[in-house]
Amino acid sequence: MDLNYDPSHLAKRTILITGGASGFGAAFSTRWATAGAQIIIGDINPAGAEVVARMRTETGNPDIHFIHVDVTSWTSQVNFFREAVQLSNHGGIDAVIANAGISSGAEASAFENPSADYMNGPVPPAPSLKTVDINLTGTMYTVHLALWFLPRNPGSKSCDEAKNEEEMASPRDRHILLMGSVASLHPLVTQTPYTVTKHGILGLFRCLRVSAPMTAGVRVNIICPYYTDTPLMSGAARAILAGVPVGKPEDVVEAATYLVASKKCVGRSLVTGPRLRLDIPDNVYMYGDDALEKVRCVGGDDERAIWECRLHDVDTTDMFTKRIVSVVSAVTIAKGWIGWAKGMAGAVAYPLRGWWAAKA
Repeated sequence: MDLNYDPSHLAKRTILITGGASGFGAAFSTRWATAGAQIIIGDINPAGAEVVARMRTETGNPDIHFIHVDVTSWTSQVNFFREAVQLSNHGGIDAVIANAGISSGAEASAFENPSADYMNGPVPPAPSLKTVDINLTGTMYTVHLALWFLPRNPGSKSCDEAKNEEEMASPRDRHILLMGSVASLHPLVTQTPYTVTKHGILGLFRCLRVSAPMTAGVRVNIICPYYTDTPLMSGAARAILAGVPVGKPEDVVEAATYLVASKKCVGRSLVTGPRLRLDIPDNVYMYGDDALEKVRCVGGDDERAIWECRLHDVDTTDMFTKRIVSVVSAVTIAKGWIGWAKGMAGAVAYPLRGWWAAKA
């Protein structure tokens, strides 16, 4: 796939990153700050201030900031966005990277292997769902706030208007980047809470990729990394994957940078994985149920680590959604005011019927 983009388009762009003090978030911050972007990191780790100080030295960019935020707290996230706008050089936000997330093997094991006596004695405490709170609820809070702040970004235009070269080069944007995972696409057995959250983020993307451009002029993309060689990969995961190629952090950063820098990327989903040398016929598109059968061998001239994901699926879903909306609109127009009046009368009468039935 073509990943050509102009990194200079990142210059002067104001980018918010949750969970930006470590892992992929820190790598994104460093790369984009080097390109001249204003970076505002939100993280629960108080060491984030030290991380930002190092980033400023490494990148030569003083315009990197840290705000303490607990993504599971609605109040904390609202304050994070408000403070970010105050820090912004132009009084707005161009991109929001919903990156904060965790994975807990202990929590997953406890969830799948209940040890308390739920039948007798006092009611035991609920199972820990910290992974769900951070990965899914936290992301929902972040995205909800982004859908309010991004359309109010001074100087920005709706993403469907960003078609000419001048607008492409403008630093002003309205972009949400979601962090999925290979667990968004396939279950990671024994990692139930994590898989549930990443499936949920994919569902969030599939809805917003259609609605957000229409209702808020916001472009939404997702990146789904495979197991990647970072310090965050546990020893157990490394043991399970022994002898199996894994992804490289720089490929994840490259895919994310492409989506952030290129305003033409609207509703795109990218998967990153290990670098494979493939021999692919020129007339083959690398997606679909039989994609792997059409790859002749491993060891060819075409090295791939970044792949487009679920193209046929989302295209079919979009077409179905558009048809449903068109049919409903046509029926509504045909019914006209008479249909509207009947519908309103039915809506008013509905609770009265329920009250009468309960009384009888």
